[in-house]
Amino acid sequence: MNRILKWVAWVVVVLLLLLAAGVWGLQRWVGTDDFRARVAKEASQALGVNVKLARVDATVWPLPGVSLGGIEIQTRPALTLEELAVRPAWSGLLQGRIELATVLVRQATLPQASIDSLITLLQKKKQLKKNPRGTEVENDSNDQYIPQRTVLDQVTWVSAKGNSITLHADARLSPQGLPDDVTVQILKGQLQGAKARLQRQGNDWTVAMEVGGGTVKGSAQLQPAPQPGAEFSLKGTLETRAVEVAALTSSAQPVLSGRLDADTTFTGRTASVGALADVLQTQSKFTVHKAVLHGIDLARAIKTVGLSRGGETALDTLAGQVHTQGRAAQLTNLVASSGALSASGNVALAPSRALTGRVTVELGGAVGVPLVVGGTLDAPEVTLTRGALIGAAIGTVVMPGVGTGAGASMGDKVGSGLSKLFGR
Repeated sequence: MNRILKWVAWVVVVLLLLLAAGVWGLQRWVGTDDFRARVAKEASQALGVNVKLARVDATVWPLPGVSLGGIEIQTRPALTLEELAVRPAWSGLLQGRIELATVLVRQATLPQASIDSLITLLQKKKQLKKNPRGTEVENDSNDQYIPQRTVLDQVTWVSAKGNSITLHADARLSPQGLPDDVTVQILKGQLQGAKARLQRQGNDWTVAMEVGGGTVKGSAQLQPAPQPGAEFSLKGTLETRAVEVAALTSSAQPVLSGRLDADTTFTGRTASVGALADVLQTQSKFTVHKAVLHGIDLARAIKTVGLSRGGETALDTLAGQVHTQGRAAQLTNLVASSGALSASGNVALAPSRALTGRVTVELGGAVGVPLVVGGTLDAPEVTLTRGALIGAAIGTVVMPGVGTGAGASMGDKVGSGLSKLFGR
């Protein structure tokens, strides 16, 4: 019996030595310049753009995996990743299949312009793989390549305008690629310090975010596409409480500051996740407490007959409704008040960040003065309409002081009536 045990022990030792030698040989081979060049070449052919690679490492314990280091995808500008590590699932390996358990991306810089360029290249390659009838030659399922967990460690995203944010994220996905549990923390840039968590229950998600000293909580419901390529729908509600508005903007000089309370509903229907931002519609009722309008002094705008540039307006409250469709926004039923000053009106925000609209401002109970809102979100302007400007001039001559506002109001009404009469 002892002899058999010794024989078994020697067999186990020999097998372990052979395994260790095999692992050592594999790691040595994977780390060679020849293997690294082959991996870079295959990656370049798959992406349709040159890829540089500094190193390749393989691990076996505690989990098998491959790590690529010093990656540079030479789009313009380049996409860079200090490390990309991939670990397959043991369950899949035991069944002879490759299933991704974890994907780790560390210290990457991802410019949006480069991402768009890479997506365009991949779409062109996909078109080339189609036969004359327009169907793809290969139609294998890619569900096995959806990682169960994705970790982004100090990943920096750069917008098309050059603004950047650095974040840490941990996402656990379902086999269908739907997010089950996602946590995100903004380390640098816009929304620095913000934390968010998304948790799934069936086709519903709960959302919880800490940002700008306040909270955003809500829920979202997904109606999956009935078949591949068909549209899916997303809808939900959000409750925003005591969030500093200035913390939500990317501008160094925010147009508005104050504490925001809002109730929002949103809905969208599309066949592509990438197009969701362009089709999403939202409806919000909001109130900003202790609001300050930066770049506009409404009181001075009245006194200078609408020729206002710069300054700021402190308000006790600012309330209204916001409707967005894609990247455009419409602010309606705006009501603002602060001591003797009150204002109301409507303002539209174009995707180009251009402002258009009209507000009526009353100061000290005087007749409301109509102002045209223009400029951009970064540099807003207010001026009198042509009719109001003429009326203000006449009113000032007839009755200085009070006559300015009354004349502006009357002139605006006359100008508006003439425009409707002559179709202008």
